[in-house]
Amino acid sequence: MSRPLVYEAERWRDIAWHVLGVRGRRASRTVVAVVRLMELAQVEARFGSDGVDTVLTQLAHRITPQLAPRERIGYSGNGSLMLLLPDTATRRVKARLDRIGRQISAARLTVGTEQLSVTPAIGWASAEEKTDRKTAGAETTGTDDLDALVERAEQAAGVAAQHLDLTPRNWASTTHLPRRKLLPGILRTPLQILATLAIGLLLPFLVLAEFGKAGVDLVAPAYVAVCLALVLTALVIRWETYCALDPQRPPKEPATPYPAASAIIAAYLPNEADTIIETIQRVLAVDYPAPLQVVLAYNTPRRLPVEDELRGLAAADPRLVVLNVPYSHSKAQNINAALSAITGEFVGVFDADHHPDANAFSRAWRWLSHGADVVQGHCVIRNGHESPVARMVAVEFESIYAVSHPGRTQLHGFGLFGGSNGFWRTSALRETRMRGEMLTEDIDSSIRALLGGKKVVTDPALLSRELAPTTLGALWNQRMRWAQGWFQVSWRHLPAVLRSSTLTTKNKIGLLYLLGWREIYPWISLQIIPLLAFIAWHDGAQAIEWDISIFVLASLFTLSVGPAQVLFAYRLAAPEIRRNRRWFWSYLAVSLFFYTPFKNLIARVAQAKELSGERRWVVTPRTAAVPAAIAGERA
Repeated sequence: MSRPLVYEAERWRDIAWHVLGVRGRRASRTVVAVVRLMELAQVEARFGSDGVDTVLTQLAHRITPQLAPRERIGYSGNGSLMLLLPDTATRRVKARLDRIGRQISAARLTVGTEQLSVTPAIGWASAEEKTDRKTAGAETTGTDDLDALVERAEQAAGVAAQHLDLTPRNWASTTHLPRRKLLPGILRTPLQILATLAIGLLLPFLVLAEFGKAGVDLVAPAYVAVCLALVLTALVIRWETYCALDPQRPPKEPATPYPAASAIIAAYLPNEADTIIETIQRVLAVDYPAPLQVVLAYNTPRRLPVEDELRGLAAADPRLVVLNVPYSHSKAQNINAALSAITGEFVGVFDADHHPDANAFSRAWRWLSHGADVVQGHCVIRNGHESPVARMVAVEFESIYAVSHPGRTQLHGFGLFGGSNGFWRTSALRETRMRGEMLTEDIDSSIRALLGGKKVVTDPALLSRELAPTTLGALWNQRMRWAQGWFQVSWRHLPAVLRSSTLTTKNKIGLLYLLGWREIYPWISLQIIPLLAFIAWHDGAQAIEWDISIFVLASLFTLSVGPAQVLFAYRLAAPEIRRNRRWFWSYLAVSLFFYTPFKNLIARVAQAKELSGERRWVVTPRTAAVPAAIAGERA
């Protein structure tokens, strides 16, 4: 007699007890996994218990072929599926459960005459885990205790349910105590700055001195290598800049009729209460010839008056869905939660301060209907008049979105999702998701999408307007998070990029530069200082032949990149930014003498923070933009 497809709860537990009761390696390597389906309550409300049984049975049919003969699926009794995986190495579990979770997410299930999809939240626990872990609230019963093992898997599934990123959670990884901070908060960043300067300046000087004592002259080869590195970096930037003159353009007409579309606005309301109403109104007002749904997914630590106003807007316009995500602590969790409410074939993702152009969704569909999976638009600063910092960022964004991104896409064959004003096929976003543990969940999702074979394009004419930080402190915090997030992504994904069979050689070269060289360069850019200092100390200042030094030539070539980028940014900028010619002149001066070294310093300190385990998300302050005319009166 063949075994049942899904065991009833009691029978599954009997089998599990038997497996755990066997002495030896098989019992200690037993894994229990819990698969929660986040939409099951809605399924039951709509189709009754028969609908739930239908969904679970169809999913079991999809999971069973991936199980070994001794592995079992069972009902939990509370709407979850239980997996029993005997004699399974812990290092293999996550990859297996990850495949199962993505298969469940991609499945189109049939209930009656309707098709639906579900979101799995998978948690697991292994009997290999030591039971003397001193973790808050952790069970300390023996590893042969099935109740404890199931409870741990349930706890891990609860964590997975808060993230909704399709990542299976291991109970052991959810019970770690927070890492103790070695430095007091007020001194941490200053000491990290000093440490990175010591590593970048003093350490190379000492290395040169020690090798010099041993009779090994490293100065000449190091000098040439540093100068070549400066020139190589400048050449790549120049090449990307020239490629931006001829960016990719969308087809003139869509390949298929305009489908239903959705927008996700992710918000942290205490910070964005002043901007959110205006943003929703602007998104609802876009000119799109098919149904458009707008989902506001937000989190807030306390109830706010604006929430009543938001619900009033939703009551007045059925296109608006207001979704409070009570467990959320990140933009990623808000976006993942919003996916359960999405009805459109494609999705535009926006921050709470973004005002997309009226034709944004129509233009995005022209890309997506012709094979793109993601299209990233051009983010334009709309409050540049508010402060010198905002003006600087306004020009910088033109250098990024009008020059660097389109140029990179042309040169290396891939684009990047920048976190806002990006449009995804709904199926691609459901598959990729956002990961809340990443400080730059947008770049992380971009690289994972590329590794998964997705096509990401850039459109500099797909405009949306946002707010820039207005103070240097806010800019420091924002860029520190960005830099640390980029380092996280590089650390996690660069090996997979180099091994990938999906990416082309051109893609890999571009990503190696973006994820590898980009992280090393802030350190390389410092090295000319200890080199010249060592020459002056060892041979005297007269030994530095400034008039013929290759360093001078390399520096002149490298410094010329800045003016070239600003010139191209001015030529390709959005009209409202290009009107402010003085902004570009001031940006050129500030970037040469302050902003470029400032960003390199941030990149080095961000790496120190990441390697020391310090991860903080400091919210960028958002207030409604002051109209330009009023700001002009103040100036």
